Amino acid sequence: MKPEGLPSSLSVVDRLTEEHKQQLHALYQGEWWTRGRTLEETRRVVDGSQICIGLVEPSGRLVGFTRVITDFVFKALVFDVIVAPGYRSAGLGDRLLSLVIGHERLRGVKSMELYCLPELMPFYERHGFSDDVGRVRFMRRVAEQELPQDAVAAVHQVF
Repeated sequence: MKPEGLPSSLSVVDRLTEEHKQQLHALYQGEWWTRGRTLEETRRVVDGSQICIGLVEPSGRLVGFTRVITDFVFKALVFDVIVAPGYRSAGLGDRLLSLVIGHERLRGVKSMELYCLPELMPFYERHGFSDDVGRVRFMRRVAEQELPQDAVAAVHQVF
């Protein structure tokens, strides 16, 4: 499959092979926001995402990727829009977002969301994203790296 707007040699895939997951992991290591993820974590995020879109060279090398977590009705959260350094400024990020926005399984979703650094906002605004979210605020709870043994024991007693 070669959608319009892609360099003619690239194909779109919706499932990543194990080799692609390893290549994605290598791409992740080059970015501040994904550096340090383990290969196992990379496998798990890909396998746990409802939609994955990859851009692949004829050789099989993954050069672009994004993923979406969604309920297919109300929310779709776009993650990890990433393009290999040698392909940047060639429109692949735009193409990945167009593929997400036009994805048949996401067409009825009421709200597509993502988060990004302020300097990337113009890129996402070109695709219809806005930081106008009313009074909504983003909140985060960071998981403890290692729970104390007494907390683990208490959880096991409850369940």
